[in-house]
Amino acid sequence: MKSGKIIEVSGPLVKASGMEDAAVQEICYVGDLQLMGEILEMHQDVAFIQVYEETSGLKPGEEVRPAGHPLSVELGPGLLTKMFDGIQRPLDTFMKHVGTDYLERGTIIDSLDHSSVWAFEAVKKVGDKVEAGDIVGTVQEGPVIEHKIMVPHQVEGTIVAIESGDFTLDDDVYTLELTNGKTKSFGMAQFWPVRQGRPFKKKFLPNDIMTTGQRVIDTFFPITKGGAAAIPGPFGAGKTVLQHQIAKYADADVVVYIGCGERGNEMTEVINEFPKLEDPKTGESIMERTVLIANTSNMPVAAREASIYTGITIAEYFRDMGYSVAIMADSTSRWAEALREMSGRLEEMPGDEGYPAYLGSRLAEYYERAGFVETLGSEGRQGSVTAVGAVSPPGGDTSEPVTQNTMRVVKVYWGLDASLAQQRHFPAVHWLDSYSLYLGEVTERISKDLGKDWTGMVNTSMAILQEEEGLQEIVRLVGLDSLAESDRLTLVIARMLRESYLQQNSYDPVDTKTSEEKQFKMLDMILHYNTETRRAMDLGAYFNEIVAGTEELREQIARMKYIPEDELHRIDKIKATIEPTLRTVIQKGGMD
Repeated sequence: MKSGKIIEVSGPLVKASGMEDAAVQEICYVGDLQLMGEILEMHQDVAFIQVYEETSGLKPGEEVRPAGHPLSVELGPGLLTKMFDGIQRPLDTFMKHVGTDYLERGTIIDSLDHSSVWAFEAVKKVGDKVEAGDIVGTVQEGPVIEHKIMVPHQVEGTIVAIESGDFTLDDDVYTLELTNGKTKSFGMAQFWPVRQGRPFKKKFLPNDIMTTGQRVIDTFFPITKGGAAAIPGPFGAGKTVLQHQIAKYADADVVVYIGCGERGNEMTEVINEFPKLEDPKTGESIMERTVLIANTSNMPVAAREASIYTGITIAEYFRDMGYSVAIMADSTSRWAEALREMSGRLEEMPGDEGYPAYLGSRLAEYYERAGFVETLGSEGRQGSVTAVGAVSPPGGDTSEPVTQNTMRVVKVYWGLDASLAQQRHFPAVHWLDSYSLYLGEVTERISKDLGKDWTGMVNTSMAILQEEEGLQEIVRLVGLDSLAESDRLTLVIARMLRESYLQQNSYDPVDTKTSEEKQFKMLDMILHYNTETRRAMDLGAYFNEIVAGTEELREQIARMKYIPEDELHRIDKIKATIEPTLRTVIQKGGMD
């Protein structure tokens, strides 16, 4: 293919002439250093190229070589446990290759290790007819995930050769006689363009909850497998820690975590923590089912724009195997800033706050790739991609374009509140600002599974918290003494909900994650206390008597979050003391 010449360099944007044979979204190698870039626009024979590496030192006249294909990721055994940069270069291999801790420009290395030998176990045999998406064999990738080798897209035929054995990614493991009569051999890896969603047969409405172990989310603002959620919040509100918690404890088979434009120390925390954490389902390290993509704030800004597409494509690949995948993007605001920078250099007409007019459509394209689907293939597999994106609005202003455009496409909104974070209430998800459009379906399903009125419990709890907000306004205006005794009791119950249930310590080994069973017992305890104290008040007990007489009981309720999962009977014992304690309060009040 004909090469072009650089005619202009403007930061990460390079213009090259003589590129009439190239196409938009095609990859190019730019300059004497062979820096990787992607064509954004074509004007006659001039290509506008977004370069994914530092462009200092490039000069007009240097060669630009089109690669003949779009930006693609390599998909196959060896993805899990790895950390890649935004264009899928493995950072550990990169460091060994260049012999330094710093990125070296123009370095081209394989995304996956082609020297590793994998034990391929054939599940199809000679003579079987297969179509795109069918599983022909498996590779045990680590102790947790069975990597399924699938027939590539738009391929159909009859197997004429296949055998189990030890192979590298460069080896042919099966051969098909295609429908056109030709034969073709295939290996265990395949490539896929990142900006094109992987196809599926059918998309379903997601209604199966993805538990996260975070009580405020699972109870009030649940997300489903295949759903999409946004976590907006100001600096210091706990977006990254909350995403770390979800990545660690979400009910997902595979996790893809993208550090997009965030500080390097946050990715360092992930690297240090994840290998040490034990997966409660398998007993192995959580890292065994995790893929990390790091494109931190000190790495080339243009690669941020590619990083979330790289991540979602890897997530779709594991979805197609039939797995439930959770993808975390931290943060989409930094990705949008990269879009804004490139848009400005392209001299496009700016939209709100300088962001390009197509910001909303690009965000929608990303989140729409989440979903619960029936995959390609004759086996009828189902898989899901659940997308959780952090948003970092400047100054916590959620009216800015990235937050608003995100809210238009996601169905779950976990709004973080700076005042809660300042009070050291974490997760700082505000119960009055957040919402989940999946709540009704999820609570009904949980109620059915538990055989309890979980929907009623959730509605009652939220009503108490909403009532507290109105009562606090009255207290601020005329003081606490102006409230009726039943209203003062509401404030006590609401405080118990906030501090004993919603507040959670991510660094405590017990409180960091709460099972569905424990969540039910904890919430049931507080609501039982609410019911019994109001009954006591109806029988003549005064507010001050109830508060004084149940002080020790409330301390026990406050500490129940630290009761281990294998000792939940202790919560039942505490609950059993509520009625006798209040009976004593009533009797003592009658004697007085």
